Amino acid sequence: MANMRDIRRRIKSVASTQKITKAMKMVSAAKLRKTQSTLVAIRPYSDKIQEVMDHLLAGGEKYDTPFLQPRDEVKNILYIVIAGDRGLCGGYNINLLRFAEEQLKAVPEGKKGEMLLIGNKTYEHFRTRPQFNVMDVFTNIGDAPNVSQGKALSDYVIKKYLDGEVDEVHVVYSRFVSVLTQVPDCQQVLPIQQIEKAEAEADGNGMQAETDYIFEPGGKEILDVILPKYVDSSIYRLLLEAKAGEHGARMTAMDSATDNASELIDKLTLSLNRARQAQITTEITEIVGGAAALE
Repeated sequence: MANMRDIRRRIKSVASTQKITKAMKMVSAAKLRKTQSTLVAIRPYSDKIQEVMDHLLAGGEKYDTPFLQPRDEVKNILYIVIAGDRGLCGGYNINLLRFAEEQLKAVPEGKKGEMLLIGNKTYEHFRTRPQFNVMDVFTNIGDAPNVSQGKALSDYVIKKYLDGEVDEVHVVYSRFVSVLTQVPDCQQVLPIQQIEKAEAEADGNGMQAETDYIFEPGGKEILDVILPKYVDSSIYRLLLEAKAGEHGARMTAMDSATDNASELIDKLTLSLNRARQAQITTEITEIVGGAAALE
């Protein structure tokens, strides 16, 4: 059995670690609330763009724009993989990265899958796996991505798409379900899958939807403006949702670590009490034995 000095040292060390994990849990909770508030704040903007798009696309007119028209032949598929810059968040990063590998392996034969890596953990993971093609890396996004970061990422992706370097763009991220649950998911952002949705809504009503607005100068001109903004808001929203999942996962992991530290401290305290009791018993036995020897 370890001596009491070693046990006290371990208790002190675990208690110090517990303070750190408890503080990290509180910090992650604050960051999660901030990220969720940002998600709620951008929702009206995204909803209004979606509403205008639905009105235009449900009007029956076909718009010739690369943002909406699928390529005749899909050769290059770009996957934007969003993971964290740091660890200590349970299985959040590794589950997402394994899911990303599955998406790349599922690319049909004859097509090329490339990745745009977001976060330090994605770069650390895939730099030792040369079998996966990496187009570029964006690291140090931070715990609270801002609009300019989302816009820079969106502009980069849109340029690659319009230049014909990629034919489809998908975002691989962890969908935030709750603080305890983050589900790896893959969502296509280019080309925008909206025509089918608008037609399905029109068919579901039994008649073609009628627009309530008069668009000036015209529907195509409006779409040319709002479609890039729709892609901007979609990528930024997914980036925020991924960060919300990361903060939720880290909050849960630090909460579990704090609880485990409490259990370990209780076990060490019990061991300390037993060691102290054993020492006292030994001393009493020695005293009694010495007294008996003097008689």
